[in-house]
Amino acid sequence: MVLRRVKFRKGMQKKFFDRVVAGMSSPSVRGILQFGFDVPYSTLKNYYSGVRLMPEDFFRDLCHLAKTDPDDLGVEFVSGSWGQVIGGRKGKRKKLKSS
Repeated sequence: MVLRRVKFRKGMQKKFFDRVVAGMSSPSVRGILQFGFDVPYSTLKNYYSGVRLMPEDFFRDLCHLAKTDPDDLGVEFVSGSWGQVIGGRKGKRKKLKSS
C-alpha cells in the first residue's frame, strides 16, 4: 500500500513547519523529534525545505500536536508514487520519443 503525500503550494511547507514549531513550543525544527517521531533529522530538513513531500500520517500527527486544523491549510493529497520517474522499458521508450 502506497501512502498518500501532502503537497503544499510553493513556500507554504516551510511556513507550515514554522507554525508547528511555534504551536508545539519547540525551539527549532530539530526540537520536533523530541516528541517521539521516528524520522531522521535529514529527512525532516528535506520536509522543511520542501524538497520532499510529507506522508499524510506524519502531517496529521504534526497538525494534532500543534493544534492546527489540517482542513484549513489548503493542501493537496497526492499518491505516494507521485513524481517518481518511470524506469525500465517504459521509461526508455518515453525518453526516445522526447529526443
